[in-house]
Amino acid sequence: MASDGQKVVLITGCSSGIGLRIAVMLAKDEKKRYHVIATMRDLRKKDKLVEAAGDAYGKTLTLQTLDVCSDESVRECVHSIKDRRVDVLINNAGIGLVGPVESITMDEMKKVFETNFFGVVRMIKEVMPDMKKRRGGHILIISSVMGLQGVVFNDVYAASKFAMEGFCESLAVQLLKFNVTMSMIEPGPVHTEFEAKMVEDVSKKEFPGTDPDTVHYFKNVYLPSSVDIFEALGQTPDDIARCTKKVIESSRPRFRNMTNPLYTPIVAMKYADETGGLSVHAFYNLLFNFGPLMHVTMNVMKCLTCGCLRSRTISPN
Repeated sequence: MASDGQKVVLITGCSSGIGLRIAVMLAKDEKKRYHVIATMRDLRKKDKLVEAAGDAYGKTLTLQTLDVCSDESVRECVHSIKDRRVDVLINNAGIGLVGPVESITMDEMKKVFETNFFGVVRMIKEVMPDMKKRRGGHILIISSVMGLQGVVFNDVYAASKFAMEGFCESLAVQLLKFNVTMSMIEPGPVHTEFEAKMVEDVSKKEFPGTDPDTVHYFKNVYLPSSVDIFEALGQTPDDIARCTKKVIESSRPRFRNMTNPLYTPIVAMKYADETGGLSVHAFYNLLFNFGPLMHVTMNVMKCLTCGCLRSRTISPN
């Protein structure tokens, strides 16, 4: 139970990665300003979180079961919180999907949207009425730069993030009238076990129903380029957690918070040309015509983006 003066922070998807690090960082806040309710679908996966939380577990951090794809699970979790009081909601739970569209089933696509989009909507619908009544609250969404700029072979994942960005951008206007703040956290590549395993798994798949040329482009052009980008530009879950904590603590939180400014020119390029041709053709040339050059460029950037430089890029202000 939260102490007087503590903010109650409800976080989804805390079994690993970004959600785990945000939960631990807030729970270990030196001033003990937060009581963190860390949630996950399966509490049997709690060991990493409990170990990382250390002495904070059971004090400033508690665990709850929550499946963002279930109305009942979401409702039960929020009802279990004293007075249903959630001061800060952090929507982190999400799943990825990469590969040629031809080989992705409709059920797989729906699963991505059920978690990444409708899961967020479900959480917001449950806590938003109470925040509006209290005339206060902060809703944060762990989105992605892919919610701003589509990336080849990430069609469905990007679409789910685009949908979430549009929903939240629309809702943010209404919420301001009730003193409720909405913030999007938009990372680029992040080094997690989930990402590494996904790349490893898709590299071994056969992709039935997809033509050989497309499979070749995906496996032999896109995947190596993706690995280069992750190695050169990838951040850590702690980087994202620090940015999220700064947004929560800001006196005037921004709506959009890109965690990696190295991606700012990519997003700016899209909005600089209303026809869309500039970004589409730039990505085409980068992937299909300048593949070897990009590999060299990424290696140079990997040398330039040392730990010192990267730490300076993590700021929402």
